[in-house]
Amino acid sequence: MIVDTKKEGFLISTDKAKIDVTAVHHFLSTLSYWSQNIPFDIVNKSIENSLCFGVFEENKQIGFARIITDYATFAYLCDVYILPEYRGKGLSKWLMEVIMNTAELKVLRSWLLATTSAHELYKKFGWDNVKNPERLMEIKTPNIYKNL
Repeated sequence: MIVDTKKEGFLISTDKAKIDVTAVHHFLSTLSYWSQNIPFDIVNKSIENSLCFGVFEENKQIGFARIITDYATFAYLCDVYILPEYRGKGLSKWLMEVIMNTAELKVLRSWLLATTSAHELYKKFGWDNVKNPERLMEIKTPNIYKNL
């Protein structure tokens, strides 16, 4: 399944051949708060093993989102970004519209994501705070990439 949709000179695509892994790695390893110093090989492997949505202006990678899913019941949305110089143009909202309207994902009963700053964006698409956080557990390894 490949999604390609265009709007006002921009493209969102799930075609992994179009993804600029170097650009995604640069953002995640230097500009994101959640994966500082992540090695290139780990970013590359994560892209290979996920459903990815690239956001492009011509051939330039300007945004990204990655979904880890079994395509049957569950998805985890992560690594969502739009480059700072492209923010405020509605691209994040459009990216979420495309993701949430992807046919293969509409059958899922559960989604999860983590964010520190985009709650209002996600709420527009039906996301809400976890109703029973006591049911969720996690393992976190802070600064794991600094220790590799």
